[in-house]
Parts: sequence; structure tokens; C-alpha cells
Amino acid sequence: MGSALSRPARNSWPPMDAGGGPAALSGGASLSAHKILIAGGFGAGKTTLVSTISEVRPLRTEETLTTASAGHDDLRGVGAKTTTTVALDFGRITISSRVVLYLFGMPGQERFSFMWDELCYGALGAVVLADVRRLDTSFPAVDYFEGRDLPFIVAINCFDDAPRYDTAEVRNALDLGHGVPVVLFDARQSGSVKDVLINLVECVVTRRSKM
Repeated sequence: MGSALSRPARNSWPPMDAGGGPAALSGGASLSAHKILIAGGFGAGKTTLVSTISEVRPLRTEETLTTASAGHDDLRGVGAKTTTTVALDFGRITISSRVVLYLFGMPGQERFSFMWDELCYGALGAVVLADVRRLDTSFPAVDYFEGRDLPFIVAINCFDDAPRYDTAEVRNALDLGHGVPVVLFDARQSGSVKDVLINLVECVVTRRSKM
């Protein structure tokens, strides 16, 4: 997968304050905690992303797929998947002594969408995971965050067996505005996941600077 990734090489979280955290988000000397949503279709890699980057043991609410999900869960392209998130995934990453990100993985299936409003409350921004093998499963999350005017980026999870498309092609397919960053990444690699979160932080900071 390495050759398919075109991530920018970055070694720190921008922009930095004196404590090593994003200056535009820290807002003083007290601890600043921010809620980040991880969304996307069924099997796009949300649980893997949270598990890869979390500095604490992640909370998972995965259950085994059974015949009861037949006709509800779309297994196109993810036939080997045996579990599904039925509530949320939760993890944490500390940027500095003053800035912490709490990651909330949202359930991807439409039948669990009633939970999205609750999870969205108080969020700083969101990452929408895209699987090019099943790109249509990204539409509900994109539409949801656009409708709520919440800053988000689209992160293309480069599965080993997935065809390769550049970010411009995916942007056009999802009909995204120019202000929505699109990046390639590998949910199994912590450095790659960190770059995704950096991109989201930059997106939020840029948007706030224009307000």
C-alpha cells in the first residue's frame, strides 16, 4: 500500500503554541479537549483508525454479523468482514499537555443513523472515510456534515485490493466543495492516521480564521 499513498511528510501538529498544541484551538493555559467524529460507510475502516491511533485501550461496540443483518448490511467488497459496530468506537490522543482529541467512531449503517445527532453534539469536526470499492456508502456521511455545516475532510482508505484513484477523481465523484480536503491514507498505520487528523485540524483552523 505504501506506493499508493501520497501523504505529505509532517512531523508535528500545526499550528503550534508554546505548549506544543494547535494555537488556534488551545485558547489559554487550561486543558482543551476536542471531540472528533470518525464517519463513513460500513467496513470503511473506522474501528481500525481509532484503534491504530488511540493512546488508551479503545472502547469498541462490535458485534458478530448474523443472519439477522441479511438485507440490511451491504457486504459488497467486504465479504470477509464478520463484525459490525452497533454503537460507537472511542479513543483518545494527546497532542500536548493542553490539547487532547477524543475520537468517536460513528456506526456506518443507515439503520444506526438515529445515533448520529447525539454523537455530533459538540464536535469540532469530522473525518469521513471513503472506500473506493463502495464509494456510494460515503454519501450519507458527506451529506450529513454538509447539512450541519460541520468542518470535515474525506480520507480515502487505501485497501490492498482496491483500485487506485487520485484525490481529484474522488472529489468529483463525491461532488465535494473545494474547501473540503481529500487525502489518501492507510488506517493501519499510525503515522498515516496522524496526518489525517493534522489535515482536519488545519481545515478547522483555516475555517475559523475566515469567520
